[in-house]
Parts: sequence; C-alpha cells; structure tokens
Amino acid sequence: MHQVDDLIGLFEAQFYSAFNTRLVRGTDEPIYLPAGEGQSFAQIVFAHGYYASALHEIAHWCLAGLARLDKVDYGYWYCPDGRNAEQQAAFEKVEIKPQAIEWAMCLAAGKSFRVSTDNLNGVEPDHIRFENNVRAQLQVYLQQGFPARAQQFIDALQQFYGTAPLSQNILKQSALIDEVHVANV
Repeated sequence: MHQVDDLIGLFEAQFYSAFNTRLVRGTDEPIYLPAGEGQSFAQIVFAHGYYASALHEIAHWCLAGLARLDKVDYGYWYCPDGRNAEQQAAFEKVEIKPQAIEWAMCLAAGKSFRVSTDNLNGVEPDHIRFENNVRAQLQVYLQQGFPARAQQFIDALQQFYGTAPLSQNILKQSALIDEVHVANV
C-alpha cells in the first residue's frame, strides 16, 4: 500500500515545476543537494529507499526557507549518531518541527509514525520526553497551520490515500492505535 514510488511521483507533481526539486532514492545517508555543479535540479536524497526516510526528508525540505534551498543540507549543523548528551539535546531541539510535520504526513498517508532520536551509539535519549515535544508541536501546527509546502504535500497525501483531514481528533485516534499496536507486539 505505501510505496516509495508513489511518494516520488506525488512530490514531483506538487513541487518539481515550481522548485526544480526531485525526491531521489538513495543508498546511504540522506542529504539535500541544491541544483548546480553539473546537476540541473535539486535533490532530496532519502536513505535506502525507505518510505519513512522519504517523508522525513520531505518534512525538512518543507521547513527550509528559500535561501536555505541553495545550500547542501540547507546549511544546517548535523552531528551523526554517537552524540553525547549536549549534542543529543541540540539534535532533538532542531528535530521537533520536522518530525511533527513527518507525523502529520504519516497521518495523511494512513501510516503509523514513530519519533526517531537517531542516536543508537550515543547517550540514551529520553524517548518519551522527545515524543511529547513532537506531539505538542504537531498540536500547534494543527491549531495554527502548517508551513505552506508541508500543507500542500499533506493535502496531496490525503487525496492520494483517501484519508480524512487532519484534526486534533485524528491525533488522539492515532495515539490510541499506536498504544494498541505496541501492547500487541
């Protein structure tokens, strides 16, 4: 049901002509590459062909301002897996908004979502606190609106998958479904 090729096609239909950007299946770490240096279009490269990675990288792109779209990885700081407590706190701080958007995209696609602290070889993160922060940001977006590109893609996902419009109620239903799923694993 959830195919990466569908995301690639939806993204292209929504954004290629306006932003000269394509979603590209990668084989390793995700990265955003602006057009230039022999590349005629910008690329959002997601990891290993994973659907969740594609949604996560789209969420980052939806947040990036126009000036950042001219920079590799939007010009942001990134510290890879193996972070200490201070580095992990900084990582989580900048991941709250994109993961909230990714969660909304998952809801729009009828797909389950799990936050990612992405630090398997570093300090043990507080997953519950981080999930609560992401959930709170998602609630803010649901009340105040998503960034324009994020809303455009959420709408495209809802239309493609035939899901209901996002609301506080759908977030509560999603939490209950995830709790039942975890209890049955």
